[in-house]
Amino acid sequence: MINSQLTHPQSIVVIGGSNDIQKPGGKILKNLIDGKFPGELMVLNPKEIQVQGIKSYKTPSELPNVDLAIVAIAAKYTPELVEFLTENKNTRAFIILSAGYSEESHEGKLLEDRVVAAVNKVDGTLIGPNCVGILTPQHQSIFTMPIPRLSAKGCDFISGSGATACFIMEVGIPNGLQFANVYSVGNSAQLGVEDILKHMDEHYDDKKDSHVKLLYLENIDKPELLLKHAASLIKKGCRIAAIKAGSSDAGSRAASSHTGALASPDGAVDALFKKAGIVRCYGREDMISVASVFMYPELKGKNIAIITHAGGPAVMLTDALSNGGLEVPNITGSKADKLQSQLFPGSSVGNPIDFLATGTAEQLGIIIDAVEHDFPNIDAMIVIFGTPGLAPIYDVYSLLFDKMSSSKKPIYPVLPSILTAAAEVKAFVDGGGVFFPDEVILANALTRIYYAPKPVTSQPYNQSVDKAAIRKVIARAENGYLSPEKVQQLLDAVGISRAVEKVVSDTSNLSAAVAEVGFPLVMKVVGPVHKSDVGGVTLNIQSLEKAISEMNRMMKIEQATGVLLQPMLGGTELFAGVKKQDKFGHMILFGLGGIFIEVLKDVQSLLVPVTESEVLDAMKELSAYQLIQGARGQEGVNQELFAQAVARLSALVEVAPEIAELDLNPLLGTAKSVIAVDARIRIEK
Repeated sequence: MINSQLTHPQSIVVIGGSNDIQKPGGKILKNLIDGKFPGELMVLNPKEIQVQGIKSYKTPSELPNVDLAIVAIAAKYTPELVEFLTENKNTRAFIILSAGYSEESHEGKLLEDRVVAAVNKVDGTLIGPNCVGILTPQHQSIFTMPIPRLSAKGCDFISGSGATACFIMEVGIPNGLQFANVYSVGNSAQLGVEDILKHMDEHYDDKKDSHVKLLYLENIDKPELLLKHAASLIKKGCRIAAIKAGSSDAGSRAASSHTGALASPDGAVDALFKKAGIVRCYGREDMISVASVFMYPELKGKNIAIITHAGGPAVMLTDALSNGGLEVPNITGSKADKLQSQLFPGSSVGNPIDFLATGTAEQLGIIIDAVEHDFPNIDAMIVIFGTPGLAPIYDVYSLLFDKMSSSKKPIYPVLPSILTAAAEVKAFVDGGGVFFPDEVILANALTRIYYAPKPVTSQPYNQSVDKAAIRKVIARAENGYLSPEKVQQLLDAVGISRAVEKVVSDTSNLSAAVAEVGFPLVMKVVGPVHKSDVGGVTLNIQSLEKAISEMNRMMKIEQATGVLLQPMLGGTELFAGVKKQDKFGHMILFGLGGIFIEVLKDVQSLLVPVTESEVLDAMKELSAYQLIQGARGQEGVNQELFAQAVARLSALVEVAPEIAELDLNPLLGTAKSVIAVDARIRIEK
């Protein structure tokens, strides 16, 4: 847990503090001094009496009691020192900058474990090792640059990588983005990104704390913790953006089901972020653009007015907004005519509102006031204003800043002349403004934020589920794929409608099974994993003679143990499945079947537990959603029944977490029914 000795220390010792500010121990001491740390500051360095004007102690035993120790010495010396400080100097917080721990070797991992054990023994707090430190209003315990301007209205930033944190701040600071607290967790030996976020949630003060949280993660070791506290903060009014690096699934093991093949660790990350309400970002510029949008009031509607004195950027912005699902509606009527009359001839107010390269600050103010008061269908404004460098534009940016502060509609400033108008842009930023250098990057961030889902509070499936029947099947099952009979029992136990099925192993039982199923029927070989690949599926069988012939053929297929008979049903092919992901639990995937899953991979992913309403919302995100609705006169699918079947899969794996993979492929959907035609379940105990 995070304690006050870390966040509000009364005393700090820099172990390995140096006069050489090109070393971490020297630079972090300088940053603490420059940041005017108000408490007692000291150094442990056996070779110095004073370091950068700060008293230096030669041995740990000479130190007074100290709240926070910042460690900048070799890893091999650290465990003994930490043990001494916790036991003798009442030190309860540590920031370890040094590398050489679990990221390097097994021996380093043993050193790290020893440090963690010593800190945990006294209920202390450890940041790192292998980190750049932390930056708070109380102390600048960080050895890197830049040191951003801190403000409670800025962003809280938690990063698993110190270098990446620096690079992201390098992008944001010139744009005016401010920061409130910065945490670099390094190896996360005790506290990871999720733990810091948990602390921010549990101690959140709406009036004092930042409403924006930025996360950079290379690993998600505690997905449930991240989900819980991210969703909680967002429900309290915060907004969260995150980068999860390492999204490639090239290293994922091959899976034998459609669900297993489609599921990936990165898909689980997407599902988690969606459930929590986190906006996912994919790079530094992307994150800074999203964070900068977060600095403005929330966009409440889709209609945007573009105000510009340059046509090209406005066209690109219009395209980007429209492609992202926002609107740039035409502005007409008497009030539009009045606005036109107040601008230079040749100006256009149709939206984009183009007041030409000769447009003035006064005209910009007139336009903003008109959009604010005269056009109620407009929800926000984007102002693009640069310069060819012929004259200063301080007056334009000063007016723009004033209007941004007073307008009830969000105004997003695009200031593209970051070199030509560098002085004017700096004055805008120094006054507290946050701007966007590129209109398309702004549009992409704005649309993604607008359509980001709200946090989902999923409750366990509340319809009747026969838990006893499920556990009975699972208890008796071996690892591997269940027999068709056992699969049927599990589907029946959760109330998923399925086609009538009969399994026969020789022709002597075939006639009775055919009579029960009825013609036309489908025959599928039992045993081989990929039935179609080995010729193990025959459709539309109309006679007993054909059934006997097909059974004799299928029983000769390698690994065949029987033949499954089902009625030949019609409807839209659907797909639903489950894959158990390490650490994340079970992930539900669903969409259309057939070519849409085989080739286009058009699926939605959700983390268990899943509600019907969650499924219905995600269903609308499918590219093929129009086919589910019913396109070009064809019958659609009963969406409520489809969502119900998917939610019941969630209920099944909650009762039977031993299910590693599950496929319902296909489900056949009509306006009146959704029926499972083929199902496979793999157990992994």
